[in-house]
Amino acid sequence: MPFAEVTREKSKLRLALAGVSGAGKTLSALYIAYGITGDWSKIALIDTEHGRAKFYANRSDLHTGTFLYQEMTPPYAPERYMAMVSEGAAAVGPDGVVIVDSFSHAWNNEGGVLDIKAEIEKKPGKNSYTAWSDAGRYQTSLVNTVLAVNCHTIVTMRVKMEYAMEQNDRGKMQPVKIGLAPVQRDDTEYEFDIVLNINRDHTAFASKDTTFLDKWSGIITPEIGSSLKDWLDNGVEPEICENCGKRIVPAQNRTVAQIAEGTLKAYGKKMCWSCMAKEIHNRKAVTANAASTIPGGVGAASA
Repeated sequence: MPFAEVTREKSKLRLALAGVSGAGKTLSALYIAYGITGDWSKIALIDTEHGRAKFYANRSDLHTGTFLYQEMTPPYAPERYMAMVSEGAAAVGPDGVVIVDSFSHAWNNEGGVLDIKAEIEKKPGKNSYTAWSDAGRYQTSLVNTVLAVNCHTIVTMRVKMEYAMEQNDRGKMQPVKIGLAPVQRDDTEYEFDIVLNINRDHTAFASKDTTFLDKWSGIITPEIGSSLKDWLDNGVEPEICENCGKRIVPAQNRTVAQIAEGTLKAYGKKMCWSCMAKEIHNRKAVTANAASTIPGGVGAASA
């Protein structure tokens, strides 16, 4: 595919909030979401934290309202996360926000990826190394679902103390604290456009940012969400598949414009490459079925 001039498109928020217990991850996520939507009913929260998010609904002291809510209990299987994220996205629409609180349970809690890896490892012919390959597919599918839905997404993650082995002045190796790390797969932070770390005093700072928050630090308020929305909306509308609702991306040496315009001309609506392939398959099946019912057709001849 040839190089082409780049165009900045309008985009959806892909944000991760990481912090210790009591840092305010849930409320911060709700504030950002409300700043984006301006409408509490356009926020869907998935709660793995034993119903604690309910404590933040309709609080006059916190200036919160009624948001959409679904509690997830064990097992915290990736497939259940994916189903709930998709349901939440459908409920809030493209201008809404889905909050996953917490994303850590999908990794190290009951039914999560680490449990899946342990079960695969027990199978004949499997070992710890090969089990990671299989279990990693569940993690990849989960992350891709969170990033692909046609709405804004925010995930919260617990953190743990990270250690490294270093040589001391006596020449012996010893563990040394190097900071806090999210409870998730090591490279998960790379998947999000913004990662905000929240301290116990509720102040936040960006450890990763592709917007304007790189040097920002402070208490998260709805104004942060509102500013993010303005920044995200500053671009052209991306091409969206009218079948699955996902963004149309380049495929098979075709540009986004070529795929969108070609499917619109051929099928009357803009579709991604995957949905176009399904459409072609379905039409061929209908044609073949119709031919088999015509007297003297394929079905009659075979009879």
